Formats: sequence, C-alpha cells, structure tokens
Amino acid sequence: MTITKEITLAKYAGFCYGVKRAVDTVKKIKTENPDKNVYVLGELIHNSHVIEELKSFGIISLDNLPEKGEGICVIRSHGESPETFEYIKNAGFELYDLTCPDVKKVQQKAIELVKEGYYLVIVGKEEHPEVSAIKENALIYGNKVIVADSVKQLNKYESELKEHKNIGVVVQTTQTLATLNPIIGYLTSISKELKIANTICPSTSRRQAEAKELAQNNDLMIVVGSKNSANTTHLADIAKEFTTTIHIETADELSQYADIVAKSPKIGVTAGASTPQKIIDDVIKMLK
Repeated sequence: MTITKEITLAKYAGFCYGVKRAVDTVKKIKTENPDKNVYVLGELIHNSHVIEELKSFGIISLDNLPEKGEGICVIRSHGESPETFEYIKNAGFELYDLTCPDVKKVQQKAIELVKEGYYLVIVGKEEHPEVSAIKENALIYGNKVIVADSVKQLNKYESELKEHKNIGVVVQTTQTLATLNPIIGYLTSISKELKIANTICPSTSRRQAEAKELAQNNDLMIVVGSKNSANTTHLADIAKEFTTTIHIETADELSQYADIVAKSPKIGVTAGASTPQKIIDDVIKMLK
C-alpha cells in the first residue's frame, strides 16, 4: 500500500543573510578581479558543495597563510583575530572582511564587557572558528575570558568566577537556548552581578523554533546540511527530542533511510544556514 506523503518545508531553511552575503560577495570580488588570485582564509562556509563551486570560480580556500602573497584574501563569515588581520595585510594581500554582521556584534559586545571589568564567559564550542575569533578579540582588552558549552566545563573555573563576582556572558551565534539556559542558571548562583548578552542570531533562533514546531507535528524530520556545520547539527539535536530525525548532506543519502521515509506519512524538512537551495530542492523532489 502506498502512503500519501505530506511534506512540509521550513520557511527558514537554507542560506541565512550572512552566508548569502558572503557567497555572493566573494563571487563578485572574483568577477571584478579576474586576473587576481582570490583566497579565503579557511572555508567560507561549512558546506563542501559550496566550497567546490567557489573553487570552480577560481576562489581558493587557504588553511594557512604564507609569509608573502599577492592578490585578495577574504575573511570568512566566522571572523578572525586582529592579529590575523594584520598578518594578512603585512603579507601583502588586499584584505576583504566578510565577517557576518551578527558575529561582529558578538565580538563588540565581548570587548565591551571585558572593558567594563566583567569576567567574560563565551557560551559555545572552543574549537569553532567563530568562538575562537570572539575570544581573541576580547583577550586584547583583558585576560579574564573563558569558553564553555556546559556547566561541567565551567566547574573548574568556579572559585575564580566567584572571586571575580561580576560575570558577563555572550553566546556563539549558532548556539541553542538548551545550552545557554543551564549555564545562566549556574552563573546566577555564583555571581554577584551577571550581565547577559543573548547573541544567538535572529535567523538561528527562528530556525530552531521552527524545527521544534515541525518536529512536534511530523512523523519524521529531515535536516539537510553539512555534518560539520554547528547550526545544522543543532537543528538535528532539537528535532530528535520530539520525533524520528535524520541528518543528511544531500538527497542521495535518502536511499539509506528508504524504509523510514516509506513508513512516514508526515515529513518535515529543514536545512542549515549554509545549505544551498538546490540541495534542499533535490531533497524535496526525491521525497515527492
């Protein structure tokens, strides 16, 4: 018996403003400078398909910067440390800063809190490039800066935090309230003054709220996007709390879950902020 499918695609799925801005701008830079080398420090966004597409345009991702170079070097949407900005310019590159405006706001708020004498807690993943850039920017103005994505990670700093008394908090733009809230509860219990800047970006908040709602109303959730994309994996984690959820990078992977898809009358689909529209369209087409 064939089950009639009801497929609902999230309104907020695919490229967010910051990612679209970065991808469109770097292509424009190359188009306007066809004879110049165009490099991006690190992957512009966390999506291998987009990186391959940019490579076909002649836009190359660099893992490490040479001491001397020529052409254009782009700072990706995650941002970088002031030291890296100087290194790029001193190496001889023409610099383009494509740090996401929302990430810039977190950096500025982090600096502001450190300047005001707060012990800064950055809620996020220590190894994430966005978090690393926020931390490096804040450390210029004071050394009381730590990163944590759980209360357990904060425990080792408890005596230091209690002694300082005044604690400031900023949040990685792609983090979840489920991560933030327990940390706020813990810090409230040990601080004299707690100043919180909820810097989860609006696009992330809308996506996460919609993923939760879709998961509550569907038999299956499909989350589309790179496995190394923080915002995409967070969407999958949220959906898993409410319904069966599969996280795929492309439509081809759906074949691995044919039985689950076949048995699910109602399917919700969402996608991370770095997932191209074509990949989302391919998933919907295959489901139909």
